[in-house]
Amino acid sequence: MTRVLLVDDHAFVRAQIADLIGGSPDLEVAGECADGADVLPASAAAAPDVVLMDVRMPIKSGIEATRELLAVSPQVRVLMLTGSPTPSAVLDSAQAGAVGLLLKGGDPDELLDAVRTVAAGGTAWTIEPGPPNGRL
Repeated sequence: MTRVLLVDDHAFVRAQIADLIGGSPDLEVAGECADGADVLPASAAAAPDVVLMDVRMPIKSGIEATRELLAVSPQVRVLMLTGSPTPSAVLDSAQAGAVGLLLKGGDPDELLDAVRTVAAGGTAWTIEPGPPNGRL
C-alpha cells in the first residue's frame, strides 16, 4: 500500500484527489494539509511514501516545503501539482528535489499512474525540467 500526503491550499482540490486515491486499492491518503508551512509535522504524523505538493501556496510555497521535507526525509518522493506550469516552476521543482510535476487539470488516471510511478522510484514530469531559457 502506497501512503500519500496531500498538500494543497484548496480544500476542494484535496477532497477530489482524496476521493480519487480512495478508489484505488493500492493507494491510501495518509494525511492532508493546506500549506507548505504544515508539511513537516504532517509528514512526521503520516509517514507518507509520496507527497502530492501544490507548487503555489499562500504562506510557504511547495518548492520551499519540498526542500525542507527532503532535508529531513530524503526517502519521501515528492510529486508537484500546478494549475499553471511556468518554466521556472518546473525547474525550481526539480532543483528542490521533486521527482515529477503534473497539471491539476490533467487526466485523473494520469495522476494515479504518476503516484505509482514515483513510488516505484520513477519520475513523472508533464513538462520536462531543463535549463532556464534553454541554456546551461
